[in-house]
Amino acid sequence: MSRGGEMVYIPDDSDFSSFRDQCESLEGWHCRYNKAGVTVWSQGQEESCTVQKIKTRISCKDVPAETLYDVLHDTRYRSKWDSNMIETYDIGRLTVNADVGYYSWKCPSPLKNRDFVTLRSWLPLGNDYMIINYSVKHPKYPPRKDFVRAVSLQTGYLIKANGDGACVLYYLTQVDPRAALGALGAVPTAQGSSTPAPPCPQAMKKIYKAGLKYPEWKRRHDPEYKPWVYPEQNTLPSVSLAELSVQHADSLENIDETGLAEEHLSTSDHEA
Repeated sequence: MSRGGEMVYIPDDSDFSSFRDQCESLEGWHCRYNKAGVTVWSQGQEESCTVQKIKTRISCKDVPAETLYDVLHDTRYRSKWDSNMIETYDIGRLTVNADVGYYSWKCPSPLKNRDFVTLRSWLPLGNDYMIINYSVKHPKYPPRKDFVRAVSLQTGYLIKANGDGACVLYYLTQVDPRAALGALGAVPTAQGSSTPAPPCPQAMKKIYKAGLKYPEWKRRHDPEYKPWVYPEQNTLPSVSLAELSVQHADSLENIDETGLAEEHLSTSDHEA
């Protein structure tokens, strides 16, 4: 997402419009999974067969779009539904609708766990909502020895209202497989590309179920606190764009785990 590949910037309306178009378009996308209301597509990149985009869609009955939007923003609630998460927290705010945050998650053995530092931005647009991010460097949060620093080139959610009290959730991610075991189950293969594995649809279903349970949970946990909706509630320290730089995978230690990933997938297939 970074313009020119080097400059850190806050996404504008054109970036959100482009992201929405990618989520809703079928051109150039190859369906890899379609079952029980969940669809997964992949899209290779012409300039590089080592980078692919993964897109997932799920229909969420009985969950309003604004509720799912709250679920995806609420870091206090995330531990209730995201069993792969190790730690997540907000580092600082850039504007009323942009911040920098940290997220780490567990990977299947023998792979090392991953973490991200990302610039995240969000935009409510009528009955639809978008949250997008990409990887950045922050001087106070360098790569850790116990994690592989993952690199998100573009990751985000589009939540579209779909009738009364229902919505459709899109998740789109483009990660660099040299330094990532992608969120929601994108596993690097021996060829270096990313293909959706079974955890991808399961993770979408987890978000859906989290949306069903969120209203009751939120009623008991600071129900009026929603800084992503009410910016005046945001007490995070300010972060300057000048403090940040774009995180590239080639500047990180190159850890080749493709063989381990293939071995894990092969073992999983036999067990299934």
